[in-house]
Amino acid sequence: MNRYETVFIVTPVLSEAQMKEAVDKFRNVLIDSGANIVHEENWGLRKLAYPIQHKSTGFYYLIEFEAEGSLIEKLEIQFRRDEKIIRFLNMRMDKYAIEYSEKKRKMKKEEIKEEK
Repeated sequence: MNRYETVFIVTPVLSEAQMKEAVDKFRNVLIDSGANIVHEENWGLRKLAYPIQHKSTGFYYLIEFEAEGSLIEKLEIQFRRDEKIIRFLNMRMDKYAIEYSEKKRKMKKEEIKEEK
């Protein structure tokens, strides 16, 4: 099984509940296909680098997961079919990207502990 990271941008015209519903849809596609979700991050509403579909902002969401390569095609089809998704990017992580991601999460946890 390979480790993948997917980042997608949801249209900003949705309510918070609709945005969570869209995220749950893709999380369920992964889980139903046998993927193991390693990490998730909601990056929130952010300004886009350039307008997409006449929108200048979007809700960013990241999911890191382990799965077979055949799942990526199925996931991309679901992204393309959903009108709520403005953009998406799937990336297969190599050992250095996995190491960096885990190190970054560990440092973030330590910072949170120090603040308390």
